[in-house]
Amino acid sequence: MTLSSIQALEKELAARNYVADRGLVTAAFLALKLNKPLFLEGEAGVGKTEIAKVLADILQTELIRLQCYEGLDINHAVYEWNYARQLLELRSHDTNGTQDGHPNIFSAEFLIKRPLLQAIEEARERAPVLLIDEVDRSDTEFEAYLLELLSDWQISIPELGTLKATYPPVVVITSNRTRELHDALKRRCIYYWIEYPQFHKELAIVRAKVPHAPAQLAEQVVAFIQELRARDLYKMPGVAETLDWASALAALDQTALDEQTVNETLGVILKYQDDVEQVRGGVANELTTRAKNYGEPGYERGAR
Repeated sequence: MTLSSIQALEKELAARNYVADRGLVTAAFLALKLNKPLFLEGEAGVGKTEIAKVLADILQTELIRLQCYEGLDINHAVYEWNYARQLLELRSHDTNGTQDGHPNIFSAEFLIKRPLLQAIEEARERAPVLLIDEVDRSDTEFEAYLLELLSDWQISIPELGTLKATYPPVVVITSNRTRELHDALKRRCIYYWIEYPQFHKELAIVRAKVPHAPAQLAEQVVAFIQELRARDLYKMPGVAETLDWASALAALDQTALDEQTVNETLGVILKYQDDVEQVRGGVANELTTRAKNYGEPGYERGAR
């Protein structure tokens, strides 16, 4: 699919229930037009990974995901040789007693292609979407390797030579900012920071993603989460937790928040025991009451 304008991309995102700020849509459109990686930072659960999935659907192409972690190396990110198959080939050759020398065990048929190599395969008919997820969890050595790949869209394999992409992938890189990344990586990208959404945007997301949730419940869930983010927590709930909570409460046939159910389901939105203990009881009851009065005259968000 060819996206001719920012408005066209915004429309396609909305059609797939992805509610995006104009700034994010603009960054994504420029990344597509200029063939630059889209680098997204923000807290966990604000929709960084989801946009890569939606873009793959819009472009009607394959999504290739590389989940980063500490210790990620070339064997898991780029390629490795299928040693078991190579050994079997050598044994078969020796057993058959052929006299034509050793077989070529360093050919494409013995190559295990990992996500980065899959993304630049020459045989592709269209560019895939390559999601490099949570790059901040990887080591600086892997970050340096990415610089070469993103500059030339090619990978060198000593036994095979240099493999270059026929159609460079659409790249989305995400980071939760657990560590600072080198400026050289960011310079190669279109950068955008995704904030926690304001009330009306988050409510639109809930209505799009959890349409079966009663209207009053959806409003109160979002209001509660908005209030909760004003508290001093170890880990703030993201949009993903908001959606999970709305789904959970709808599954419990709730039409509105009540103090008992809120306290019983805090584990859906809070993932650390210290946060749960801090909120359970008085704070949860107060926030439940405030959520029911959200937007009323005299209401002040974050008041204690």
